[in-house]
Amino acid sequence: MWYREGMATLSLDIRQRILVRYDEGKDTREAIAKQFCISLGMVKKLIQQRKRIGTIGPLHFRAGRKPTITLRHKDRLRELIRKRSDTTLAEFRSALRLSCSLTAIHKALAGMGLTYKKRHGAPASRTGQT
Repeated sequence: MWYREGMATLSLDIRQRILVRYDEGKDTREAIAKQFCISLGMVKKLIQQRKRIGTIGPLHFRAGRKPTITLRHKDRLRELIRKRSDTTLAEFRSALRLSCSLTAIHKALAGMGLTYKKRHGAPASRTGQT
């Protein structure tokens, strides 16, 4: 018997061996969990995952928070900047009907390599430098 420490991802080989033991029908899920030093929940998760989506590999790509600003939002941001480059972050947020922070919109624009500074698109002000 081997020992697992920490919360590392189970290898595909171990996942397959767990399900082979389950499919044999000789052991309970609790016994399988004890044999492989994993939680009963992990055994249940593997069985459900195989039944639901047909694969038993790790699903890291599904983990984490989903982005608020989607590709459609980014396309619309490009369009809005093209039309009027002096738009403020708050105006972008209301035009896109988003509820995220202004910082999130700023980071999205920066990540896209776009600038929204008023100075770039607007003529110089009439007042002199201070």
